[in-house]
Amino acid sequence: MAFTMYSCKECGSDLNLNPNDLFPPDFYFEAGNKATISFAAVDADKFRFEKEDKIMPFFETLNYWGIQRKRTKIKCHSCGHLVGYIYDDGPPLTGGIGQYGFGPSQVVPRAPRYRFKTKTLLISSQT
Repeated sequence: MAFTMYSCKECGSDLNLNPNDLFPPDFYFEAGNKATISFAAVDADKFRFEKEDKIMPFFETLNYWGIQRKRTKIKCHSCGHLVGYIYDDGPPLTGGIGQYGFGPSQVVPRAPRYRFKTKTLLISSQT
């Protein structure tokens, strides 16, 4: 039986990512899937998490602030190298439509998605 191991490319430490928590490659996310792999859960002891508030310019005008994007950086616990981000566009946490089932105009609470850049990971297969 083959076992996939994910390590930090910078320091080589094992990130303890479980292939059973891996999202299928054709699963749609708002943040895109370009050169990344996404997990539903991670071992929090292997990472450091840093919250990031960033305002992205939407229109280049003097009086427009832009869109505020909140995400969390995922850094390797051993060396502090940035390996990915946490987004809140995972599968819906509730079966109903909208918040408290009041319709689609309400925000649907979603599970976190741990998105790792493939260029920061060392992916090896062991038998």
